[in-house]
Amino acid sequence: MTAKLITGLMLIVAAIHLLPITGFFGAKHLSVLYSIEVDSPDLEILMRHRAALFGILGTFLAYAAFVPALQPIAFVAASISLATFLYLAFAVGNFGSPIRRIVIVDVIATVCLVGSIALRALADAR
Repeated sequence: MTAKLITGLMLIVAAIHLLPITGFFGAKHLSVLYSIEVDSPDLEILMRHRAALFGILGTFLAYAAFVPALQPIAFVAASISLATFLYLAFAVGNFGSPIRRIVIVDVIATVCLVGSIALRALADAR
C-alpha cells in the first residue's frame, strides 16, 4: 500500500514537471503556457530548451516512481527543481498571475514530493 502511494505521489510530481514540454514545439506554445510574448530568438531558444529539460526530468521522475532504487536520486532532482523556482519567484517578487499559477502548482508538487519522501523514509525504517 505504501509503495503504491509513493508511486502515485511521484507521478503527480512527474506530471507537473512534464506539463511544460509542449513549449518545446515553438513560441506559440510557450505563449499559451506562460501568457508571455516570446519576442526574440534568444528567449525562444532558452524557453524551448527549458521545456526540453523539464521533459527529461519529468520522464525520469515518472520512471523512478516505479523503480525504488532510483527514488532517492529523483527526490533530490525534484527538490532542487522545485526549490530553485520557488526561491527565484519569491526572491525576485512582484510576479504576475502567470507565475502565480506556476508557484501554486509547484507548491502542490512540493507537498506531494515531501509526502513521498516521508512515506519512503517510514517504509525504509521498518
